[in-house]
Amino acid sequence: MLRIHFTDHDLQNIRISRRPDPLWELICAACRLVTHQGPLEFGAWRRSVRDRLATDPAANRALHTLRTLVPPVGYIPDFLTPSVVEGGLPAALEQIAATPHSRLRNELGRLAAARPLPGWTTALGRPGDRGMRSLVTDLEVSTRTLLEPRWAHIRRAIRDEVDVRSRVLLDGGVLALFDSLRPLARWRAPVLEVEYPTHRDLHLEGRGLLLVPSYFCWRRPTALADPALGPVLTYPVTARPLDSLPLNGDGIQRLLGRTRAAVLAEVARSGPRTTSEVATAVGIALPSASYQLSVLRDGGLMASHRDGQCVRHSVTLMGYRLLDGDAGELQPRRRTGGGHVRGSGVSTATR
Repeated sequence: MLRIHFTDHDLQNIRISRRPDPLWELICAACRLVTHQGPLEFGAWRRSVRDRLATDPAANRALHTLRTLVPPVGYIPDFLTPSVVEGGLPAALEQIAATPHSRLRNELGRLAAARPLPGWTTALGRPGDRGMRSLVTDLEVSTRTLLEPRWAHIRRAIRDEVDVRSRVLLDGGVLALFDSLRPLARWRAPVLEVEYPTHRDLHLEGRGLLLVPSYFCWRRPTALADPALGPVLTYPVTARPLDSLPLNGDGIQRLLGRTRAAVLAEVARSGPRTTSEVATAVGIALPSASYQLSVLRDGGLMASHRDGQCVRHSVTLMGYRLLDGDAGELQPRRRTGGGHVRGSGVSTATR
């Protein structure tokens, strides 16, 4: 459990990142690649990445460097996710390159206490050492390998998430925003209790909190390990649009009918949608959309929940299984480790 302690000033300084943070996404994506979590959300992405790695030695070398510093479970150094407001990935990489040797020594020493590190890590940041520039290059290559194939979907997921949270904040204030984070977090004034693999207390002390929605974050939020750094809580987005849904030829259409299959696929691709949004996207009348959604809901393929003044519809696990052509990806896998130290939980970086 991560307990985030707020003052009155902190409650007035809650911010939501409006764009995806490429380095947080990179760290979380590196974890998703090896943990086999989220087969429906990430299965096709994992296969595409592995296909690329099979023919790209440079990408393989870069990803090996990234995996050296980003274990699938356990502590992950904070210097890999600097807080950069403007400038995007280039500015963030420059900030990593400028990390002081003393900080690198402390954070990598903590990582080395949990797992052996190669010798090149001890020289990082020393005068005349080129290792940091090589590391930055490897991070850039890994970003292209892991994130570029899915970047449009990442941006759309973050945009939709920010839209939802912003409406909640405008309609109900900060407490409504916190309440909307359930089950990831629970507000017990003046503390926000966050699902977390270890027990920690973070006192904001007037610094406020930056919420960073993440596409590749999974199940539980993650935070920086060093409480002296600017407080950040990275959390998984509510819905991840799927880039491809194999419909097994026309089998789904024969089973459900063309219109109903289109409604199910549209909601699966786009995330929670209102009835009118579904009607517009599929190109059918509003009463027809309402009827098709009710049939899918009665069949256990769709779920509906109220969001303010409207009702939003989302696809259930049964619905995804019907749409997904790779049943093998849905089989449970044996767990190989615990949660992260950085704070992400089942395996999104824990600090």
